[in-house]
This record gives sequence, C-alpha cells and structure tokens, in this order.
Amino acid sequence: MQKGTIGVTTENIFPVIKKFLYSDHEIFLRELVSNAIDATQKLKTLSSFGEYKGELGDMNVRVTVDKEAGTLTVSDHGIGMTAEDIEKYINQIAFSGAEEFLKKYKDTANAIIGHFGLGFYSAFMVAKKVVIRSLSYKEGSKAVQWECDGSPEFSMEEIEKAERGTDIILYIDDDNKNYLEQSEIDALLKKYCRFLPVPVISGKEQEWKDGKYVDTDRDRVINSTEPLWLKKPADLTDEDYLKFYHDLYPGQDDPLFWIHLNVDYPFTLTGILYFPKIKNNIEVTKNRIQLYCNQVYVTDSVEGVVPEFMMLLQGVIDSPDIPLNVSRSYLQSDSAVKKISGYITKKVASRLEEIFKNDRTDFEAKWDDIKIFIEYGMLTDQKFCDTAMKFVLLKDVDNKYFTLEEYRTLIEPQQTDKEGTVIYLYATDKTAQYNYIRSAQDRGYSVLLMDGQLDSHFIGLLEQKIEKSHFVRVDSDIIDNLIRKEDKKEADLTPLQRNILSTLFQSQIPAVDGANFIVSFEALNYQDNPVVITQNEYMRRMKEMAAMQPGMNFYGELPDSYNLIVNTEQPLVKRIKDAADEALAAKVLPMQNDIDAKNAEITKLRESKEESDKTKSLELEKEIGVIRDNMSKQISEYAATQPLVKQLIDLALLGNGLLKGAQLSDFIRRSVELL
Repeated sequence: MQKGTIGVTTENIFPVIKKFLYSDHEIFLRELVSNAIDATQKLKTLSSFGEYKGELGDMNVRVTVDKEAGTLTVSDHGIGMTAEDIEKYINQIAFSGAEEFLKKYKDTANAIIGHFGLGFYSAFMVAKKVVIRSLSYKEGSKAVQWECDGSPEFSMEEIEKAERGTDIILYIDDDNKNYLEQSEIDALLKKYCRFLPVPVISGKEQEWKDGKYVDTDRDRVINSTEPLWLKKPADLTDEDYLKFYHDLYPGQDDPLFWIHLNVDYPFTLTGILYFPKIKNNIEVTKNRIQLYCNQVYVTDSVEGVVPEFMMLLQGVIDSPDIPLNVSRSYLQSDSAVKKISGYITKKVASRLEEIFKNDRTDFEAKWDDIKIFIEYGMLTDQKFCDTAMKFVLLKDVDNKYFTLEEYRTLIEPQQTDKEGTVIYLYATDKTAQYNYIRSAQDRGYSVLLMDGQLDSHFIGLLEQKIEKSHFVRVDSDIIDNLIRKEDKKEADLTPLQRNILSTLFQSQIPAVDGANFIVSFEALNYQDNPVVITQNEYMRRMKEMAAMQPGMNFYGELPDSYNLIVNTEQPLVKRIKDAADEALAAKVLPMQNDIDAKNAEITKLRESKEESDKTKSLELEKEIGVIRDNMSKQISEYAATQPLVKQLIDLALLGNGLLKGAQLSDFIRRSVELL
C-alpha cells in the first residue's frame, strides 16, 4: 500500500472547501456525475477512433444511496484510472500559489472548485471520507483503490475489480445525512443532471400498490439524453415545443411563442426561449431561464448572459463558451458574455419582426400579452429598441392596432398643432375618461389607449424617438388647448369680474383627499360644458414615474394637481357672472379700488430708501390683506346662497370620479331640489 500527502502547498484546502463553499455544497453531486459523464464520453470517443477495441457494454452512470452503510456512490464504466492517473489528477492538485490564493479569496471562495481542477474535491464538502475504486480501459491495467479522510494524507493500493470504470464512494458526514435520502438525491439529479448526454440511473421505478408507491425491479433513468434544444427546428412540431415547456414549467399556461437558438460561430450557443403570458405587472424573477454548459445545469441566475429585459422570458440556454469561474455557478463578465448577450438580443428582435411580418393578425392577437416585454426591452436596450421601432404597436380606444409609421400617417393631417407638432392623444381608462375621449373623437381626432404599467415611461421614450411629436393625456386640458390650431381666445372678463368669479368657484370646491384645484377661465364653445376638470400632464407623469422609481418620492408625495376650467361662453356661467355682478359689484368695487390705491402707494414707497417708508409699506400690505379677506368673505357668503355654482362644480367632479361619500349624497339631494 502506498501512503502519501496530496500535493498542495497548504493544509488549508479542505477546511476552505467545507467552510466557504458550504452555501453551494449541493454542487458536489453535479461535479461527480459530470466527471463520470466525461469519463464515459471519452471512452466512446476512443472507441469511435479505433483506439479502444474492446466491448463498450453498459455505458450508464449510476448513483447509489446506501443509507445503512452511510455511503453515496457514483459509478461509471468509462475510461477508468490507473495508479499513475490518480497520482497525476487526484494527488497533484493544480493549485500553484495556494497560500496567496486562499488569502485573496478567503471571503469569496466561490472561485475554488472546478477552475483549479478541484471538481472531485467538492465531495469533501459533504463526506468525511472518500474512496475511489477504478480500473482503467488500458490493456493490462491493475485496479486501484484510493482513500482520503479529508486531510492531505491519502492511501492507495491495488485491488480486484471486475468491471472497467470508476466508483466514487462518499462516506457522508454527520452534518449532511440528508444526502442519504433517495428523495434528496432525486431532487439534485433532476435539477443538475436531467439533460446529461449519458443515461444516469438512480433508484428504481415505482408503481402504485396496496395504497402506496413501491419500488419495482426496473432501474430509473432520471435524464433525457437528447434534449429538445439540440435537435433541428425543422424536425420539431409545435407539440414538441409545448411538451418541453410544460416539462420545464409544470402547471403554467401555454407560452405565446418561442425562439430556437442555434449558432456555432463565433461561439457555440443553443437553446429555446419561450415568451410566457405575463400578467399586468413585472415580476423579474430568477429561475425563469436555465443555463447549461454541455447539457450540465449551471445556474438560473443568468444576469449578464441574458439582457435584463429578457429575464421575463423562460427556457434554456446551453453554451460551452460562457466563461464560468471555478464553481461553474457564477458568471464572469467579459467580452464573450457580452457577444452572446448581444446575439440573443438580435435573435429575439429578429424573431419578433419575423412573426409580425408573417402573421400580423396573430401578432396583434398576442400584443396585449407581449406589450410589457417589448416596452421593457425598448426602455432598457438601445439595440433592441432600434429594431423594435419597426414592429411595436399602438392600440387605440377602439382596439385597432397600428405601427408607429401607420399611426403617424393617420393622425398627422388632423392632429398637427399650429407649431407643426403632431399631438398623440391617449387615455389610460376608457370608462373614466369617456367624456374626454368622446369630445376628442367629435373633433375627428384619434385617441390611443395607454393603460400598461410601463406606458408612462414608454411615452417619454417615443417622444424622444419620434420627431416633432408630443403625447398628451386626453383629460389633461380642454381639447382645443391640447391641439391648438389658432391663437387662444381670451375670456372677456374685467379684473374685478375675474376676481369675483375666481373666489366664487374656488370657495365652493369641496375638499378632495390628495387633490389640489386651480380655477382658470377659458372662452370655449357655448355648447361645451360649463365647468371642465383637467389634470396637469407634467405633474401627473412625474407622480406616475415616482410610483415606480426610487428617489422620486418628492413628486409622489405632492397632491394631484387639477385645473377647474370655467367656460365663460356657456349660458349658465354667464347667468352666474351677471347675477354676481349685480349682487356684489356695489360692495366689492370700493374694496377693489381701495386695494388698487394702496398698491400704487406701496410702489412709490418702495422706491424710497427711508426706513419710515419701508415701515409704511409693510403697514399698507397688512391693510390690503385685511381688505382681501373681507372681500373673499363677502363673495364666499354670496356663493353659499348660489346652488347653481356648487352644482356645476359637482357635475364636473362627478364626471371625473372625484365626487364621493357625503359630497355625492349632497349633490343628489341638491339635484332633486333644483329640478
């Protein structure tokens, strides 16, 4: 028997493996099974080249749990190892500068297993002792057994072994007894090994008998050796793709469509990406896309390989060219990854454009489900955005779909304002904004429906991309102001009348939680509504974006800003104005004249540098304040006796869904009284 010390420059290797990789310790099974697959594949290759002339025989990999013995064994019938092979590949760990390396990576030692030839040593994360029993395929070879208890010391001796190949026997330590449960091993094999190219056997097939599942004498093969992504798309049907999808994601709705990736230059990449039905929210979750390396599962954290917006997709990517660090579980950011990411973006954009061109009807039918994905991609990826400008769709309130170019052509003749800007009107709620939509359509205008979660951001993007365009929500102003065709007609009011009417209406606006109202006057068509409520476009956009973006809380905390527009040409408003003039002018005009006189005096005093004049100016300002308060009080008291003012305001609030509770009840009662 040979005894010796494993060729490392430090004795710290085993504690580091156990301690720093403990959070990822389940990868030991992947590493050992992958090694067994490699050994099997190598023998098949040697046989195909005539370098091995013996019978291949059983070429499966077997994972065996022996709970009583406390062992987990991974067996293969591959090329096997001689004593010299074990000395070279097991005892002499390729670990130059170990002390320096361990010191550098002592806190982030995800980078130890694998890259430095330590895949086999991941076994010591869960085992107190590991035994290798191996017989090489080489003629005349002697079987050998290697043993190590987790220290740098090992023993190796010749043994009798009838079959070619290698058995790795793990004596599971007390902290990891869960790996002696067949169910635990089944779960790991399904996660990491379900698509390996060599059959992997573990446990027995089960059948239902006497009210429970019992083992049969048939071996259970846990993997599919020819996964769908390695087959030619021409050989596959829609049913094949759907079945594979439901195998990956049981219980989910059918995907909308899929993209089969297959490239061999300048890198190798295969896979299938599915577009799932996305609810009306963005849940960028992990485990949507699975990354494989030569059919070995690596990770479902594919950031870096897949552009951020494609994290909404599901499916599989397989590439031997994606650089991984030593544990095969953490992607490194380098040029190769960026090229692959760029290719996937280009392929997805190309496929979407192809679907749009080949079957537009089907594309439109699926648009509401994929819209959030397209918009997310355009907002976060410039190259995708450039291509998507050709097939992104806009939907109007009548559920008709248009490309950007089609819609521009449709609205440009009617919806270009006097400055030459094309105005895109949109609604976010067809029911709540019905009156505004109808008003726009009565003018011959088209209104888009932009009710998606990302639309407030997407609108900003389109305004940048589409020359001389402006998007405005249909309820953000009266329609003639939204698409201004000519100079604005000013309301024919004297300063005193404006002051009286402003106070008259402002004093009767009920308190609405989280809302602020500003009264203004417009000379609209006499057939238009007497009072119209609109919402400030800029502030509303800021608040919507604040709801989705951290760091914009300032806007989110501001009240909603509304304009209460009084139509001075409407007969009811004229009646209110004339009645107020008759009732208030005699009382209010002297007050207004007094305010004007005092303001004139203040203007002169401010030109003086005398301290006494400054004091006099402040006194006059206080006097003006008292007069204004008295004026507002008299107008408000009069307004309270004018139910028509309150009625017109409440009608406008009702049309915007802002009249609720007791205020709505008062409105109904008042309506009956007025009738």
